Amino acid sequence: MLYNLTEALQGWLDDRGLSWLVMVMYQLEFRALFAFLLSFALVLVIGPRVIRWLALRKIGDTPEFGNDSLNQLMQSRAGTPTMGGIIICGALLVSTALLADVIHNRFIHLGVVVVLCFAVVGGFDDWLKLTQSQRAPGVRDGLFAWEKLLFQVGFGLLVGFFLYRASGSFDAHVLNLPFQRTYLPTPSIETLMQPPSIAPGVWVLGIGSFTLIAMLAIAGTSNAVNMTDGMDGLATGTLIIASLAMMVLLWISGSPRAASFLMVPSVPGTGELMVMAGAMAGACSGFLWFNCSPARVFMGDTGSLALGGLLGYFAVACRQEILLLLIGGIFFLELGSIVAQTSYFKWSRRRYGQGRRIFRCAPIHHHFHLGGWKEQQVVVRFWLITVVLTMIALVSLKLR
Repeated sequence: MLYNLTEALQGWLDDRGLSWLVMVMYQLEFRALFAFLLSFALVLVIGPRVIRWLALRKIGDTPEFGNDSLNQLMQSRAGTPTMGGIIICGALLVSTALLADVIHNRFIHLGVVVVLCFAVVGGFDDWLKLTQSQRAPGVRDGLFAWEKLLFQVGFGLLVGFFLYRASGSFDAHVLNLPFQRTYLPTPSIETLMQPPSIAPGVWVLGIGSFTLIAMLAIAGTSNAVNMTDGMDGLATGTLIIASLAMMVLLWISGSPRAASFLMVPSVPGTGELMVMAGAMAGACSGFLWFNCSPARVFMGDTGSLALGGLLGYFAVACRQEILLLLIGGIFFLELGSIVAQTSYFKWSRRRYGQGRRIFRCAPIHHHFHLGGWKEQQVVVRFWLITVVLTMIALVSLKLR
């Protein structure tokens, strides 16, 4: 609202010679960095109060795993407040409302819808787990997997449909493949000022294929982040790195000159999402203050589903779904380990009469934990892998 208020008062400020006081609000990079700092500060201020409120109402997590050794290792987590994702989502939305163009920019509108819808589904799932465990000790069932997936797929399809309609330009509907040029090379600096020419061989998606890819990216990333949130600081730290990378990709996508220079899709309006990505990175950074080992609070499905869905939405909006696979490599490794473990167990039970496992326990971070790595080692090493994968993803932008 501050940005929109600045626009509304621009004439009045010009008449009084005060416009220089607010000119910085027109700089996207400033607003994105300010959103980071504001959401970081908001989480640090409201975090302790919300954590105390959650603890007083016994909104705590008592995870149960199908592995006795892992249950012993994770005993210290019992009773830790969950649903901390409301802190992250709250700070993210407040910072976005204050510093982004929330009145005119459709990409911001859809981003807010993604956060709210996925947070509601995640919050309902967390609440069911809590209330059922209180009514029947030892029972910790939230939404059924198919119910949660149905919501995610449905929301993903709706967001993909409206995102296609919001992205009116030809460039916004291309399939951005690795190392493929979206535009023809610009022979000189002067030609950067002219509209770029689309390179031959570029695939342009129709509304059906675009919506399907959007659904897979949004629902898939939402699930992947949810599966990663099993150790103190693991999902939070990885999300910080991923959202900072998305800030770069969104800035490039929203800048026609930068997109033309790097020969990647230019999607007018997506630059404003850089503010939202900055708010997400800042909110996660503030949350990590309380979520690092030993954690005082967990984000729960409330946070992991919403933030994962938003990360996938960012990638679809700037046409970087393939790079999302690299930047979010740890997330998809975690999700893949569960799919592989479950599929192999079912297949081996039919084939040999007894289920067999690929990993000691899935998701894969528990495999390493049971293998002798300390929890902090798993977390920091996964962060480092994410940093390396993110650097590879960003460097690949120039390899066209």
